[in-house]
Amino acid sequence: MKIELPDQAFKYVSENSKECDEQTAFVLTKQNEKYLQNAKDNNAHSIIKIEEIAKLFAIDSIKIVGITGTNGKTTTASAIYSFLLDLGYKAAFQGTRGFFMNDEIAEGKSLTTPSVLNTYLHIYQAVEAGCDFFIMEVSSHAIVQQRVEGLNFELKILTNITQDHLDYHKTLGEYISVKNSFFQDGSKKLINKDEPKASFNIKNTMTYGIENPATYKLMAYSLNNASSGIIQYMQDEVVPFTSSLHGFFNLYNLMAAISAVHILTGKKLEEIVQVVDNFAGVSGRMEQVSDEPNVIVDFAHTPDGMAQVLNALKEKDLLVVFGAGGDRDKTKRPLMGKVASTLAKKVYITSDNPRTEDPDAIIKDILEGIEDKTDVAVEINRKKAIEMALKDQKDDEVVVVLGKGDEAYQIIYDQKLPFDDREVIREILNS
Repeated sequence: MKIELPDQAFKYVSENSKECDEQTAFVLTKQNEKYLQNAKDNNAHSIIKIEEIAKLFAIDSIKIVGITGTNGKTTTASAIYSFLLDLGYKAAFQGTRGFFMNDEIAEGKSLTTPSVLNTYLHIYQAVEAGCDFFIMEVSSHAIVQQRVEGLNFELKILTNITQDHLDYHKTLGEYISVKNSFFQDGSKKLINKDEPKASFNIKNTMTYGIENPATYKLMAYSLNNASSGIIQYMQDEVVPFTSSLHGFFNLYNLMAAISAVHILTGKKLEEIVQVVDNFAGVSGRMEQVSDEPNVIVDFAHTPDGMAQVLNALKEKDLLVVFGAGGDRDKTKRPLMGKVASTLAKKVYITSDNPRTEDPDAIIKDILEGIEDKTDVAVEINRKKAIEMALKDQKDDEVVVVLGKGDEAYQIIYDQKLPFDDREVIREILNS
């Protein structure tokens, strides 16, 4: 990707050595340094370090917020973005759902954290649009690959650390270490105090929590008719809030978002909580596709994520449809099976982006975590599995379809085939 920069000795910058020529400067990062010679061979105008790009893009004039964690990144980031806009600030948000500026979609879905230069471009566009804040999700892959290189964060936030991406990080210990490495500097940090695996530099650290003492403490809460709570900041402020979000896990997301906006803006908590109820949540996260019959879709694709969603609905009898991604962490598959079989009345195991793996083999891995298979159905075809659950559903039961959320495709081998759980559910119900 070439980016045109006015008023420079070169016309373009690129992090791709193949795109370099006499008019294009090569932006050197940790990710592409092995291609430096290739950039020179292609007659790159010059070699620029990523720190120099920061100055050219004037990104120091915007406050950058980075959010990492296994679950909750998207909801927390989206909530912060929503609260800031409602409070009258201009803001941008980059993450799994895409790139947004001032309540408009600027770019569709991409990686959770894009390449270094792509992120710098988004920040540059946000600066040009007059944004005060740039909110971004930071994946564990991005931390390892230094895709946030050179960025000065105004605030770093940790949601939680549970198992995910062990296909990449190999061990849980390595994954935990990667997440925690983001919080070892002296910049401002907001840490989930109830996360026992969190390790961080205490300098400039604030915390939020429900079970443990924290800078921002949830003193009381209710999960009847969505959620509400009373948040205490130090000994200074105690304020109530209400939200349309469901589930205990969303209390943590809301706590992180409210606390972050308080830190970032310096506004009174009393003013911030006034806009909390305006945030309706994220598409594909605890999304109710149908009221009667009750059908819910969620992105949960880790054992902990599944447990959070299903526990949020534990008062109901649940029929759960899910699978596990191919070419990804195999060790979580039996754990996902165990969670589903423990918390659901009936389980329907199916495909979920099998990629290059045999779907039967993935399902076999999931089944290893289920001791009693009496109430387990196996159907590789995801549409048919959803259809089975909807057909079996009785009056007060809830069908919960997990794993894909608002994804609009199914990846089989190298093909991205159109498949949106929500559209499939509506199509089945309408027929």
